[in-house]
Amino acid sequence: MGSVAGIKVFIHWTFAILIAYIVFSDYLRGYGAEKMGWSLLFVLAIFATVFLHELGHALTAKRFGIRTLDITLLPIGGLARLESMPEKPSEELKVALAGPAVNVALAALTWLFIDMPGPSELPALMEAGMSADNFFLNFFMVNMWLALFNLIPAFPMDGGRVLRALLSMRYERHVATNIAARVGQILAVGFVFAGFVVNPFLTFIGLFVFLGAQAEAEQTQAQALLRGYKVRDVMMKQVPSLEAGAPVKTAVDMLLNGQSRNFLVVEAGRPVGTLSRDEIIKALAEGGEQAIVRSVMSRGLVTLGPEQSLEEVYKQLHMKKPALLLVEEQGRVAGVLDAENILEFIMVREALMGKKA
Repeated sequence: MGSVAGIKVFIHWTFAILIAYIVFSDYLRGYGAEKMGWSLLFVLAIFATVFLHELGHALTAKRFGIRTLDITLLPIGGLARLESMPEKPSEELKVALAGPAVNVALAALTWLFIDMPGPSELPALMEAGMSADNFFLNFFMVNMWLALFNLIPAFPMDGGRVLRALLSMRYERHVATNIAARVGQILAVGFVFAGFVVNPFLTFIGLFVFLGAQAEAEQTQAQALLRGYKVRDVMMKQVPSLEAGAPVKTAVDMLLNGQSRNFLVVEAGRPVGTLSRDEIIKALAEGGEQAIVRSVMSRGLVTLGPEQSLEEVYKQLHMKKPALLLVEEQGRVAGVLDAENILEFIMVREALMGKKA
């Protein structure tokens, strides 16, 4: 859709399905073109709201030197991909609260344009189909709901991050994350059971929250296990490499005859790119075994120093997912590193810590 404050904004293709669903639902209810138009306008207003919510997170994070890669609008909400969350609890608290604060501000602004109906009139207005009479009322209600829903103390909602930030003021970050994740999972189980009694959609929310809390806890635990270690501690010193002028068949043979899934591509002894297993398979499907490695490799080499923090590199891999990272020392190739290397190191650390416990 473009960029705002240097942040790329995307709308997922499933948004078109949502539009079609709304038009079809209004048609089945017998609504005319006018009400359909108001319904579509309301959906666009909600997506604008979700965008502003995510932008609130992004701009607040920017104040603390954290870049937002992009914002994607989905039928179930928005996703702002921050490079990382602030480590300081007070900063994370501000970033987490920024999104719901936007919704509260929008609700307060909308309040100026509505006459709040009484309890007996409210259900009829909300169920009458979208129109000029209830547009701002619905917009107010949705913003209040979004603010409250996002403040549920469970990952991946903002409330989970608020709870972690508050707990981090007393406990180490990974301990605070584990506590917040467990609280979220208990709430998620409650949502799942409530879904069987009240509304099946609550079951979907419960599963979403449960898995989101688990993923957040695992990622934070991994970062804690990597803290204090350097790239040198984990890098592969035997570098699996391919000549840029070689056919893809050579890459296939190396893939099948060894354990490596990612390869460094060299030309005249110098690194010029990388080639992953997925890229090899794609090259085979599109160009066959005789395609040249140079034409199918990834050229964006990411170079590390051996003394760089392994925790920071893990965050980089998690966000950008390059196939292979090149480690250079004093102008020469010292080794390579990929996600599998780091995951194996995490497994070893977990096993050793489990044995000590």
